[in-house]
Amino acid sequence: MSTKGNGNDEDLTVAAATAPRPEEEEAAAPEAAAGETGLAESAPADPLAALRQERDDLKDALLRRRAEFENYRRRVERDRGSAAAEAEAGILRQVLGTVDNLERALAADGADSGLREGVSLTLRELLGLLDSLGVTVFPSLGESFDPALHQAILHEPAAGFEAGTVAEIYRKGYRSKDRLLRPALVKVASAGSPESADGGTDVQ
Repeated sequence: MSTKGNGNDEDLTVAAATAPRPEEEEAAAPEAAAGETGLAESAPADPLAALRQERDDLKDALLRRRAEFENYRRRVERDRGSAAAEAEAGILRQVLGTVDNLERALAADGADSGLREGVSLTLRELLGLLDSLGVTVFPSLGESFDPALHQAILHEPAAGFEAGTVAEIYRKGYRSKDRLLRPALVKVASAGSPESADGGTDVQ
């Protein structure tokens, strides 16, 4: 019987050693509370604020798309206007070719008076039409050579003209409103005397 009693005492001793102490239970309680607090902090704090942020992001995206569309619309209108202006300029250049031919016909000698009258009338009508469309000839003779307005065919000394000025016009230049329609084909006077450029004869 004494042996049995000793066994019970040993079991009680082991159970007492493995049971959590009161101070250990108190220390574990704050850790569990801290874990629960961390889970609570990880959850969304304010769902309404998140919705407001999403609304602001969508509004910014909408404004950017609207600005991009407006820029695209302006670019299309600008390109369309440029294409229309270039098409109009092409037609006007063809009309100017007809004007050149009519002026050459009037400058020719020996033409019948009735034919000259008809050519002159046609020329006046075409020039009136061009003027109504804002097409005008710009002066070149005696003006300083401007590569933006003139295309030089020849450089040589010319009597009565300073070097660098237009001494002769081979084809008139025209503007369409504020836009150059075609440059003038010209001869530009250079430094020197006409005799040096023409073997002793004056340039007519």
